[in-house]
Parts: sequence; C-alpha cells; structure tokens
Amino acid sequence: MSSKIAMKTNSEQDGRNSVLFWSTAAFTAFFAVWLQFGILGVRIREELGLTDSQFATLISIPVLTGSLLRLPIGMLTDKFGGRILMTVLLLFTAIPCFLISGVQTYNQLIIYALLMGLAGTSFAVGIAWNAAWFPKKRQGFALGMFGAGNGGASVTKLVGPALIALVPVGASSFIPGGWRFVPFIYGILMIVMAVLLFLFTPKQDKKPGHAKAYGKMFAPLRFIQVWRFGLYYIVVFGAYVALSSWLPKYYVDVYGIPLATAGLLTSIFIFPASLLRPYGGWLSDKYGARQVMFAVFYAIAICCIPLALIAPQALGVVMFTVLMAVVGVAMGIGKASNYKMVPTWYPNDVGAVGGMVQTSRLDPW
Repeated sequence: MSSKIAMKTNSEQDGRNSVLFWSTAAFTAFFAVWLQFGILGVRIREELGLTDSQFATLISIPVLTGSLLRLPIGMLTDKFGGRILMTVLLLFTAIPCFLISGVQTYNQLIIYALLMGLAGTSFAVGIAWNAAWFPKKRQGFALGMFGAGNGGASVTKLVGPALIALVPVGASSFIPGGWRFVPFIYGILMIVMAVLLFLFTPKQDKKPGHAKAYGKMFAPLRFIQVWRFGLYYIVVFGAYVALSSWLPKYYVDVYGIPLATAGLLTSIFIFPASLLRPYGGWLSDKYGARQVMFAVFYAIAICCIPLALIAPQALGVVMFTVLMAVVGVAMGIGKASNYKMVPTWYPNDVGAVGGMVQTSRLDPW
C-alpha cells in the first residue's frame, strides 16, 4: 500500500515538474515573439519609412491584442486544460511569424501584428495550468518560476541584431534575410516547441476550474478585489511590457547609441524583472503577497522621482540604466506577488480571474 502511495506521489511530482518546465520554456518563446518589434521595429521603421506615430502603433498592437484576449483564453484554459490550449496557441502563433517575414506594406504588418498578439495570452494559460498542478503552499514559487519566462523579452534584444546580420537580404531565395529572418526563425521555434510540449507533459492533465457554464465563470469578476488586482498589474507588468518595447528606441533616440548597445542596456532592465520572479514568489509564500506588493510600490516610486524630475541628458545614460534596473528588480518581485494573490483568493477560477487581471493592464503607451 505504501509503495503505491509513493509511486503516485512521485508520478504527481514528475507531472508538476514537467508542466512547470515546458510551460516556462514555451512562455519564454512566446514572450520573445510577442515583443520582437521592440528591436525589429527600428529596422522596419527605416525600411518602410514609418512615422513615430506609426511606429508606436506597430509595437503596441500585439500588446493590445494579447491583453484583450487573455480573459477568454483564461476561461478556455479553465474549461479544457493548459496542455491543449498551450499547444494550439504555439501552433497558431507560428502563422503570423511566417507572414511577417514576407510582409511588404505597413497595413499588412498591422494585420499580422494583431494575430501575433495572441502570443501574449500565453501567460493566462500558463498561470492557470501551473496553479492546477501545484499545492497552495508552493504556488507562489511555481508561478514566479513560470513567470520568469518573460525573460524571453530579452532574447530578441540580445540575439536579434546578430540574427539580422546572419542572413543578408537576398542571400537565399528560400530564407528571408535581414530583419525578416528573425520572425521566420521564431515561426519554426513555435512549431518545435508545440511538438515538445505536447509530447513531454502529462496526457492526463489537470484542469484549473470545475466544469461550469461560461456565464458562471464571470461570477468572480463582480468583486472589486479582482479589479484591484488588475490595477496592481498595471504597475508591475503593464509598465514593464511598455518599457521593454520602448526602451531600445529611447536609448537610440535620446542617447544616440547603436541599436545593439540599446538592446543590451534594455536587457539590464528586463533580466532582473524576469529572473527575480521566483524569488518574489518565495517571498510571497513566506511573508504574504500583500506585504511584498506594497514594498514593491514604495521602491518603484522612489526610483521614479529622479526619472521624472531630471532631464535625461542631465541624468546620464549610466544613472538612467541603474535606476531602470532597480525598477526592473521591483517589478519582477511584484509580478510574482501579484499572481500569488489570484489562486490564494480564487483557487477555482484562476483562468478567468487571472485573465481579467491581465486584461485590465492595457499598457500605457
């Protein structure tokens, strides 16, 4: 009897580990795809002759789509489980990646960017999926570990310029060159990731929610607390996404540095915000998510005072980067504590409530 219990426990633990590993890997890929215009947009702006307004619209469109659709995608995850939703989402996201690699006009690019925005809904899927597999006392750390996948925002910042130079324009009749090579490679990555995730995660999946009508899934949204969680998310994640996309252009335009260097400096902001999410989850498990969240707000506010009051040139690129790195650290910890709140208060509605929290943080462009 005891051996059967031990085998069941080991099988359960193996299932948790595989879900956490592959969902995090997929989320990292999704985030690289979702925010790729932060780097590619600079080259696209040059090639298509975009105005600043058109450029801002281009990099905000995927974020807008990913935000608005997180609630319905989260509800579908509650209904059908994370394994199916994550696999389908990976395969679908490959389509706009391939289309973007062959785009010729700005209008085409906007349409494909709308489709690519679905990559941003992957967070709602992964949060609900991992919450279903992990016990309450470990959910903070697990969700923080999964959330560290938003370090994928750094992938394009770091490797994008090298990939752009790897295949020159016109070098091959089969592989697009220049900046177009990046979304082409990402399309292939999405397909490979879908196959691996489907093969190596438990076939007997756990669904985040109980079987309930879609109308009843909206029930938790009547509580003001859910909307307050969304306001927290605007600060710790909405601003993070906006800055991740906008900082490369800011460094190039304000400080006149090369694109590759701008991508590296942006990564200094992105990496702490991603890598410290597991630590933020651990702190939330130990001390409580609410206490950690308010400490984060104080840290961000202190850093924003000189950023708001001192001119960029007077502040200097070094001090600006240091302050942004501290903000990134605070946001990374805050994102984990914010999401610890969702399964703590709404354990049977993680997909719907999590999707609502993320939807409410439409980024401040």
